[in-house]
Amino acid sequence: MPSFHTPLSAGELDRRVQFQVVTTNDDGYAEVETWSDVGSPRWAKRQDVSDSEKYHAQANISELRTRFTVRSDSLTRGVTTRDRLISEGETFHIVGIKEIGRRDWLEITASARSDQ
Repeated sequence: MPSFHTPLSAGELDRRVQFQVVTTNDDGYAEVETWSDVGSPRWAKRQDVSDSEKYHAQANISELRTRFTVRSDSLTRGVTTRDRLISEGETFHIVGIKEIGRRDWLEITASARSDQ
């Protein structure tokens, strides 16, 4: 049965994203988070949806909210909001995942912060 969502064209998948998972280890003094790549980079469509700047404790913090659309496969279906992705040198923490079509695509909403 065909999906109701129009598939993206190959030209729209113009960004590479690398998914990362976190492991937590106790080094004897504290819990230390280590991020590592999972799988190979995937092609994605990137759409920046909002940006904002906040002042907190005399620090300027800017945040960029972005939606990435990727093909649904065994790796991308395993991604959770505990994971993150890297795109063009920016680190994005995943805040939401939505299925598009019938296991065709995933829309991943993610947030990147820049503390200046």
